[in-house]
Amino acid sequence: MYTEILSDKLNSLKERGQYREFITINRICGQYPLAKLNGKEDEQPVVVWCSNDYLGMSQHPLVIEAMQEAIRLNGAGSGGSRNIGGTHYQYTLLESSLADWHGKEAALVFPTGYSSNDATLQCLLRLFPNCIVFSDELNHASIINGIRSAKADRAIFRHNDVEHLEELLASQPHNRAKIIVFESIYSMDGDIAPIKEIVNLAKKYNALTFLDEVHAIGMYGPRGAGIAAELGVANLIDIIQGTMAKAIGVIGGYITASELLIDAVRSFASGFIFTTSLPPAIVAACYTSIGYLKSSDKERNELHRKTNQLRKMLVQAGIPVMPSSVTHILPVMIRDAKKCKAAAQRMLEKHKIYLQPINPPTVPVGTERFRVNVTPNHTEEQMLQLTDALNEVFCHFNIPFAQSADVFA
Repeated sequence: MYTEILSDKLNSLKERGQYREFITINRICGQYPLAKLNGKEDEQPVVVWCSNDYLGMSQHPLVIEAMQEAIRLNGAGSGGSRNIGGTHYQYTLLESSLADWHGKEAALVFPTGYSSNDATLQCLLRLFPNCIVFSDELNHASIINGIRSAKADRAIFRHNDVEHLEELLASQPHNRAKIIVFESIYSMDGDIAPIKEIVNLAKKYNALTFLDEVHAIGMYGPRGAGIAAELGVANLIDIIQGTMAKAIGVIGGYITASELLIDAVRSFASGFIFTTSLPPAIVAACYTSIGYLKSSDKERNELHRKTNQLRKMLVQAGIPVMPSSVTHILPVMIRDAKKCKAAAQRMLEKHKIYLQPINPPTVPVGTERFRVNVTPNHTEEQMLQLTDALNEVFCHFNIPFAQSADVFA
């Protein structure tokens, strides 16, 4: 019975073109965005176009050196949870640096960005009696899971719709505990939240704000501190959450907030208390990467320059880039799950370009896409190659170009 149920579920995914298969991508140190497939050293390398290593910091010599030195001094693992042997001296440096980055009193590091969202939201929604959470409908799965796990009342507002959010807030008593949860940059559409307007609503209706900045930190704002910092409102956000697995180029998640709030999460969040801490080498690499990005604009300026260049190239070629995107994330619309998967396969096999198909349930049915990310390391030649390859694949599979009337519907 159990085998049949699981087989039916998996077969259904395959029939809809939504079954996910891993592709082994071995990135070549010092040659990012080049990678080898399946460990075959004699094969031509592929060009990676969908990595979250937005600034190529995973390849930076200072970051690699810091990681190697920490392994030499402290070994490979942390030895336990933060409470039991897993709080090494690098944590003090990293959490102080993160708090400084976002202009907050304190910070707390988690093993992943997923866990920092999940554990923090579960914790806060359980700590505040009769709390209700207001969540953007396009929030990340980690946010959704944290909210659902707490079993608190929740209200979902339409994506970036401040009028709808205000309607929901106004329906609640002023003194009821409330948390508004949203992201600064949405990773699938590449759009930006109306942060200032949401902050104003939070003040008006006595709500806390929880802002996920994972796709913005390192790349926007003064010292790369994010969109809220760029807008000058970071000090008005109660909790800023981020990751060290994207622009920072390593792994780990964190929250920054007041000392009191950080202490409460540290003391009550089971997802933090009962998990092994990050190893010294990881924390040292994160600290070094953040320190570098605080002082260097070179990488983020080059990222934005090349993003604008690639966007123009794709538009001129008739490749449909989702018009909501105003950031470094360029969603190329395919609008068919099976074609999206087949197109990705052809891009890899014929053109030596790696793009992951983004299919439901990650995005709604009918909005299947490639999520293209240029980095400072991509060359103009590689951008031309990508544009030509997409053009060939669109023609091969009869995927609508941007001239079609319904492409941006």
